[in-house]
Amino acid sequence: MLCGPVLFVTAFFQVVLTVSKAALDRERLGIDPCSQEMDDNYPMGPLVPCSYLPEEFIECNVPELSPAHNDSEAGYCTRFGGQRAEDVEWTWVACRALPCIECRGRRHFFRRTPCIKYTGHHFLSTLLYSVFLGVVAVDRFCLGYSAIAVGKLMTLGGLGVWWIIDIFLLVTGNLAPADDSNWEPYY
Repeated sequence: MLCGPVLFVTAFFQVVLTVSKAALDRERLGIDPCSQEMDDNYPMGPLVPCSYLPEEFIECNVPELSPAHNDSEAGYCTRFGGQRAEDVEWTWVACRALPCIECRGRRHFFRRTPCIKYTGHHFLSTLLYSVFLGVVAVDRFCLGYSAIAVGKLMTLGGLGVWWIIDIFLLVTGNLAPADDSNWEPYY
């Protein structure tokens, strides 16, 4: 009569001991359960391939400017940005799935990414600076054109002519940040 509960308690403690021993072994070997690669044996399974994960679930290296400026190898760009989508270069960068995101296949992979960098310049803010404070060259200072901004400031916006020209240049897309970065997106 007492044999059933004793067997149950013994079996329960054996399971707890086995699970804790496996966790200790995993800790001792440095195996992180969140970074294990899932096998690719069942391609029709519910797991998405790691290389198909959206941007919010991966971490990618940032493309850098090529030291040679004439060859575009993986992870490097010969130039950043462009006015139109066709003008933007693309490169391959190393990416990895974030820890504890379940996906199928290799967690480290390459992904094609545009050669675009953002440095905090917003088009709308710069346009408002140009319209309301362009006479005192706030727009040019904001974009990083300090030498030109001093000249514009000293002439009070070229007596208004330079001020109007800068508004026109901004609206037509011919005046961009001095560091060749792109405008920050508003999403």
